[in-house]
Amino acid sequence: MKLSIVIPVYQVENTLSRCLDSVLGQSFGDYEIILVDDGSTDHSGRLCDEYSQRDSRIKVIHKANGGLSSARNAGIDVAKGHYLTFIDSDDFIGDNTLGILMSRLSAHPDYDILEYPVCWHRGAPDETVRKFGACEYTDMSNYWLSGKAYTHTYAWNKIYVRRLFDHVRFPLSRLFEDALTLPRLLEHARLVATTEEGMYYYTANPDGITANPGGTGLGDLLDAHVQQLHALGLTDQLTEYYCHALNIQLDVYRSTHQPPILPVPPLSGAAIGALPVNRKNKMKLRMLKLLGIKNLCKLHSLLHL
Repeated sequence: MKLSIVIPVYQVENTLSRCLDSVLGQSFGDYEIILVDDGSTDHSGRLCDEYSQRDSRIKVIHKANGGLSSARNAGIDVAKGHYLTFIDSDDFIGDNTLGILMSRLSAHPDYDILEYPVCWHRGAPDETVRKFGACEYTDMSNYWLSGKAYTHTYAWNKIYVRRLFDHVRFPLSRLFEDALTLPRLLEHARLVATTEEGMYYYTANPDGITANPGGTGLGDLLDAHVQQLHALGLTDQLTEYYCHALNIQLDVYRSTHQPPILPVPPLSGAAIGALPVNRKNKMKLRMLKLLGIKNLCKLHSLLHL
């Protein structure tokens, strides 16, 4: 079997059919679909069973509610495909997306991860398409920094060779689990590619947990990036990635008032001026140099009030 598609399912009776139909309508068919019903109390579990009765490629796991990471991990544990991908059950994929991507992987069996475009907030006023170019990365730090993978750590717009998950699982009871997991997968990857073909449709869900993460959830995201800054040896360097992490730190402090955990690299006016970021971020860095991290967080909170 070529591909395992893991689809976590929880309280999605209104969107699950759209998701599954988008997969079943693909021109590529050498796959298994693993539906993980994570303790749904609506009709989602019954829909899973109905689809599995129609198509033998669909397998269903019913389990007690454990969260998104737990559901994904349950699917990984039973996946038999050479490749593995994830689709969230309130999202869907574009026509012939799997055919295009699997043809690319057949032509390039050395790809460990293939990432494809995302239509963000499908159907909402802020709908946008995110493309990441047609690139290959043998240096994972280059993918993370130059490819700005830290801004698109999503689990679902990528196809992975299954062996990457031999010793990696999604962390339980954490929000933004993707940002914690992708760096661990990259430790085992040799070649990552991005393509401008195919499309993942990420639908707007104002009630979703990542749309309303709160201070604890943002703290998980900050922790993931601080870990990665340390892993890459960038805690004493001023980079675009640092600016990304600084903005998260400011939001975490505003929500929780917990002491900042983001390390502060050496700052100079010349280094700040040379950084290819917008004026607003440069102003934050200059204020950071002047005030220190805690006072900058306090000022940011006051400005929001």
